[in-house]
Amino acid sequence: MTTALPSAQDVLQRVFGYEQFRGQQAQAIATLVEGNDALVLMPTGGGKSLCYQIPSLLRNGVGLVVSPLIALMQDQVVAMKQLGIRASYLNSTLSYQEQQNVIDQALGGELDLLYLAPERLLQENTLNLLSQISIALIAIDEAHCVSSWGHDFRQDYLLLNQLGERFPGVPRVALTATADARTQADIVQRLALNNPHQFIESFDRPTICYSVQPKTDAKKQLLQFLGPRKNQAGIVYCLSRRSVESIASWLQGQGFHALAYHAGMDAEVRSEHQAEFLRGEAVVMVATIAFGMGIDKPDVRFVAHLDLPKSLEAYYQETGRAGRDGAAADAFMVFGLQDVVRLSQMVAASAAAEDIKRVEQNKLEALLGWCELTSCRRQPLLEYFDETMPKPCGNCDNCLLPPKTWDATEAAQKALSCVYRTGQRFGAGHVIDVLRGAVRDKVKQFNHQDLSTFGIGADLNERQWRSLFRALVANGLLFSDPNAYGALKLTNSSRAMLKGERSLKVREEVEPPKSRGSGSSSGSSKTLQEPLTDAQEIRFESLRELRREMAEEQGVPPYVIFHDSTLRQIAKAQPTSGEELLSISGIGQSKMEKYGDAVLDLMTELD
Repeated sequence: MTTALPSAQDVLQRVFGYEQFRGQQAQAIATLVEGNDALVLMPTGGGKSLCYQIPSLLRNGVGLVVSPLIALMQDQVVAMKQLGIRASYLNSTLSYQEQQNVIDQALGGELDLLYLAPERLLQENTLNLLSQISIALIAIDEAHCVSSWGHDFRQDYLLLNQLGERFPGVPRVALTATADARTQADIVQRLALNNPHQFIESFDRPTICYSVQPKTDAKKQLLQFLGPRKNQAGIVYCLSRRSVESIASWLQGQGFHALAYHAGMDAEVRSEHQAEFLRGEAVVMVATIAFGMGIDKPDVRFVAHLDLPKSLEAYYQETGRAGRDGAAADAFMVFGLQDVVRLSQMVAASAAAEDIKRVEQNKLEALLGWCELTSCRRQPLLEYFDETMPKPCGNCDNCLLPPKTWDATEAAQKALSCVYRTGQRFGAGHVIDVLRGAVRDKVKQFNHQDLSTFGIGADLNERQWRSLFRALVANGLLFSDPNAYGALKLTNSSRAMLKGERSLKVREEVEPPKSRGSGSSSGSSKTLQEPLTDAQEIRFESLRELRREMAEEQGVPPYVIFHDSTLRQIAKAQPTSGEELLSISGIGQSKMEKYGDAVLDLMTELD
């Protein structure tokens, strides 16, 4: 297996500009070079792409890359061409003549990588074309899309299993950043991978600081979070299209460069917004989950959720779009019980099989439980993916500012009793009115002012009761029934609480931490950047301006020329020769030839 590694090492340095492989990259590459199938799970920004790019360059033929989103293929191809790699794509955005040109290149052996959507790949004329060319390997990116247990199932991925039959002997690799054990097994089975070698890296993203708050005033909470981040790029996720439009417009009024993105927008406008986000440096994209898969922008500094996502897998995948460059980033979320009700209703109304609905509901409840945690957030997040972290991370809200808790056992008994007395037919709002003795129209309509539980919870305010009801649902002591408009119902676990056989502690409402700490994560070393000196900062900003000019001239995102991390290294090292510039991580031979003179000239000017 190691025979191919010297060649792989050479390609890594000469083409990509990196000195050494990370994690299990070298082993995965060697596996594919030798013609074996593989399953690769690496966190977003962990270097999955190299695992199929380098074998495609080392093996005879063209590497086929199955990508689920047409809109992102162009940027991926642009990035490859910057490295001197012969790459192209086939999709419906190309004219007939442009498609023919790509086909001719493929037939003539003039391509190293060819990107296709699964729908295009599986067309009979495409399969016939591919049968006429030498194929180095087949890479199936975002492979969790093939699994109905995953968080982003795509029907068109199901037929990809036929690739093994159509192209026997061609190694196939399935790659994703997020998949629990069930999804991993499903990927292997549905794609019919041939005894694949599995390379599973740590799911930990130690530089991301996780922070979660109960939803009180979502706009106010978001503005407080965004205040010190006005010059940073980030993503704000909302559940509905209406919310996306509203929040984007409101942020614009607050002075942010905010754009909207959702599936209901005009396709051309949506594409323009995505391009502006990818090429800009301080753009906030407000979006539904229609946005984000495959986003390669490395300098996204934050991901904020104003509504609960569907599961911990979805949350992990979406927050992983922040901090791909290895620098510090933030994942911020506000949540409420109403989010659970809405998502539960969506699960119940879906056309999925009942066993899948049950799994989706369980995943949603697991996410709610994670939101209500009073201990380290990263430990249980990793445990969800069967990974153990022995010590608290030191880089989440609960580690940075440990929450105070109060004994809510008696209040929980009152709450459960009130749910029972009101007939298990109402949501939290009405039950809280009864507990607090609020004589509202709905209370009088059902004569609930005459119940024994009316007013027994007047010692707590509405916010405290809502926090308690979230905790009761998160701990399985209440169930929010999606088939009854979110009505709260007792569970089998409720009896023990009512009989005093179980206790419950709930967090006190406190202000969120003002800044990130510097704790470490289970042996993982943070790559938080050291501050630049004044002179280095001047060089860094000058390099960013040079990069912006070159990117505008070519019509490409700035990061495909150089990442910020590369510019920081240049600013610190202040190289004076091509040899010194080539020693900078991220600068290979092609980029040296394209941009070396301009960078060295700038360093001379600033000396």
